Amino acid sequence: MTSEAIEVLIVGGGQAGIAMSEHLTERGIRHVVLERERVAERWRSERWDSLVANGPAWHDRFPGMEIPGVAPDAFASKEQVADYLAAYADRIGAPIRTGVEVNSVRKREGANGFHVETNAGAYDARYVVAATGPFQLPSIPPIIPEAAGVTQLHSSAYRNPSQLPEGNVLVVGAGSSGVQIADELQRSGRQVYLAVGPHDRPPRSYRGRDFCWWLGVLGLWELNAPPAGAEHVTIAVSGAHGGRTVDFRELAAGGITLVGRANAYENGKVRFGADLAKNVEEGDANLFALLDAADAYVERNGIDLPEEPEARRLLPAPASMTNPLAELDLAEAGVSSIVWATGFRADYGWLQVDALDEHGRPRHQRGVSTEPGVYFLGLPWQSRRGSSFIWGVWHDAKYIADQISIQRGYLVNEPAPDSQPYASLRAGAARPSAVDADAVPGSAAPAPVTAQTTGTHA
Repeated sequence: MTSEAIEVLIVGGGQAGIAMSEHLTERGIRHVVLERERVAERWRSERWDSLVANGPAWHDRFPGMEIPGVAPDAFASKEQVADYLAAYADRIGAPIRTGVEVNSVRKREGANGFHVETNAGAYDARYVVAATGPFQLPSIPPIIPEAAGVTQLHSSAYRNPSQLPEGNVLVVGAGSSGVQIADELQRSGRQVYLAVGPHDRPPRSYRGRDFCWWLGVLGLWELNAPPAGAEHVTIAVSGAHGGRTVDFRELAAGGITLVGRANAYENGKVRFGADLAKNVEEGDANLFALLDAADAYVERNGIDLPEEPEARRLLPAPASMTNPLAELDLAEAGVSSIVWATGFRADYGWLQVDALDEHGRPRHQRGVSTEPGVYFLGLPWQSRRGSSFIWGVWHDAKYIADQISIQRGYLVNEPAPDSQPYASLRAGAARPSAVDADAVPGSAAPAPVTAQTTGTHA
């Protein structure tokens, strides 16, 4: 069977794949984007109905296009985000092929590049970009067996309260997803138990500015690694109900019963850790630290922003926090459903090259993998704290495109055997960009590159 020759093959047609396509197109690099379903499918069908973006529309977008119909300070719905990504892909003419699932990527023996097998034919590519992002396989801890007699589903399968059987609900996980789902279920009339683990709890806004703005001006989006010990800490922030600061004491006052981390199950009872108060108080400390930094920034720079002392006021600790449940008898409490808001794990089984560690996780530096010619895009903390956001992945994609341009420059002096399927593509290969020309021996600098916009994020 014949294979289609392509210079760059991008796996994934979400925000990462679209951003990658834009930067490659600007550099005149031939490529194709393969998406197994529809563009931005995870936003459309793998999130609950009422989900909105966690950042305001002025921030959670690509630099070159605003989100139609959404005010800058509002929070786009999941449908608006999906439609935005599809419209952006059309706007830049991204060569996306939908309904194409990649089954395997292997190094070509005795030749440069990779052989890619899909359900719609084969490709030979000089470079491969894995742009499938971090949310691949739902992760559910093996705590409660199916024989427990309760409905169990991951947050990615949850849609709305009517989907669950009658009865109360245990939500495990207190990041953005868990908090929003627990609140929605409580408002629907259910009794909800919320298992709270370690988390960051930033203010939704402070002194008239969204926390996305504060992270920008304080330089916190540019952190290149999470603080020691916080690698797996979730962030409790939400754009729901117009955007409000998440407060676990307030959730408890509204009727939600807070519990510690779900650790074990035996004889119909879920056992919880004794860490609830500690987790909530450390989240409060995280909030106050950001408020302190914001106040210092305002004073140091003489900015006229209104003071907001209410942001530091906490409700009294609820009974569920001062006298926490050590265990919960599911039947006795009328719990018929458990929603696991416990994140995802990676699945790169199709990427059969030397780019993964013993746990199947990417080995890379800023998305450049240990397998020459393979790149990753859309990973949390890929280059900075903001890498998982739409604007962050756009900037990471620009860096990856620069790296591919550098490597293409070296190919100018590389013999191309007749057996190399994409050899004909090399004749039109662009030289590295002006900023990279000196990195490539024997390469001449091209015409100056037009400056790129950096968007509205700080």
